[in-house]
Amino acid sequence: MAAGRRLISFCDSFGHEEASVSCSKPENGCVDSLSIFHSEKAVEELLQQTPVAGMDEHLIEFSEALRTVAKALRRAAEGKASAQAEAAEWKRRYELERTRNIQMEQKARMAEQFSAEKNGDIDCERVKNSDNQSMLQNESNEHSETGCMKHGIWSHEVLRDRESDSNSNADRNKIMRKASFKLSWWCNGENGDQHKHDIVSFERGNITTAERSSKQISLKWESDPQTVLILTKPNSVSVRILCVQMVRWLRERKKLNVYVEPRVKVELLAESSNFSYVQTWKDDSEISHLHMKVDLVITLGGDGTVLWAASMFKGPVPPIVPFSLGSLGFMTPFHSEHFKDCLDSVLRGPISITLRHRLLCRVVRDAAKNEYETEEPFLVLNEVTIDRGISSYLTNLECYCDNSFVTCVQGDGLILSTTSGSTAYSLAAGGSMVHPQVPGILFTPICPHSLSFRPLILPEHVTVRIMVPFNSRSPAWASFDGKDRKLLAAGDALLCSMAPWPVPTACQVDSTNDFLRSIHDGLHWNLRKTQSFDGPRDRDL
Repeated sequence: MAAGRRLISFCDSFGHEEASVSCSKPENGCVDSLSIFHSEKAVEELLQQTPVAGMDEHLIEFSEALRTVAKALRRAAEGKASAQAEAAEWKRRYELERTRNIQMEQKARMAEQFSAEKNGDIDCERVKNSDNQSMLQNESNEHSETGCMKHGIWSHEVLRDRESDSNSNADRNKIMRKASFKLSWWCNGENGDQHKHDIVSFERGNITTAERSSKQISLKWESDPQTVLILTKPNSVSVRILCVQMVRWLRERKKLNVYVEPRVKVELLAESSNFSYVQTWKDDSEISHLHMKVDLVITLGGDGTVLWAASMFKGPVPPIVPFSLGSLGFMTPFHSEHFKDCLDSVLRGPISITLRHRLLCRVVRDAAKNEYETEEPFLVLNEVTIDRGISSYLTNLECYCDNSFVTCVQGDGLILSTTSGSTAYSLAAGGSMVHPQVPGILFTPICPHSLSFRPLILPEHVTVRIMVPFNSRSPAWASFDGKDRKLLAAGDALLCSMAPWPVPTACQVDSTNDFLRSIHDGLHWNLRKTQSFDGPRDRDL
């Protein structure tokens, strides 16, 4: 009974204390956590002083409830203080951003007025880029060179490929300059709306998206191409005959410098000693500098020859003109019978091109200290495949997307594919066919041991990490475009992200037309006899 009286007197004091706390709130709205701490401490001291055996069960439950209330009040006070501090910080940031925007607008108006008074007109490029005043001085030189494009991309979006100017005219004669080109959006008709850029605006609290561009990209030569690289499919008599004709025509009619592989040069010299003007390389170190010499790449073969051409360039890739001398030809729209007309059109320009994205793949071993300590990276145009190899056990793979867990793959393996590779191995494994200019990463399982495991398409800006867990029964094997197989032991990981260097391939018509033609002709997509028109019909209503 004495314990009960002490507990009741404590409850009265606790109630008066809570009332005083609720009435005297601090300025920031936070409850005084010190008084709550004293109340909780008093409960603990009371329970320690009083024998548990002499207390009734309902008093014990009541004391536990008081302790729970005290803890809840303390958590609420801490949470409220944290929320208010965060709100104050966001308010401060908003005010700073608002002040900075006002200052930038004032500077922009002053710069525009000064330019109008000096030149009598305002450069359209400077008005378009007035939101970036810190780069006005650097952009003025570029704008004077490129001018204002009516339906093209602006100067800061122009992709150029040129060498630096020489110091004298004599040096210009000695050094072979690489041809320069620019890319622009192509639109249907002068008055069409398809030339508008894909812009997202966040002005005045509203999110709006402008009308979409057609995304058909056009390449226009700013100077004539000088050097051509020809890559051929090996062990093919028809390809060898076409290569001889093409090399002779490019040299005699177009006066171009021709590069070929060492194997092809041996074949050409065996054909005739007159092909001594054909150039090649001696070792792999020269291959890494080909993109600085070659203006155009011509492939004679199938999709595999295009993959081989892309793998030779570890950085920027010159435009590729692929001729179809293979089986299906999803990436080879040009026909060899009309190679002279095709190359005339390409060399004259402008031409439509498809920018085919590549994946940058890096293997991180378990012994690595961080994710930056990797082996030599791989660039793939089609897909990277992680499979179980010769093991009879299921592949066990942990998959993450920007450090967020995706799933655990249990099956024969996994395919990470580009959209250009969506019609290759990924399609055979049940993945979707995707237009090659759609930026994304296809996540396609191979024979998963699950009925609900469907393929995914991830955005292009993410980094996918595939890891072999330590509880896996067997290692995994990774292959890159069907080559360079790498063993992935327990603890090893594979990082895949979008590479910054796409592969530009020339189109016969445009990107969409060539893609639809390839799936119709190559896969006979949705080929079916048309339903007969004579037969039962719906009655007229």
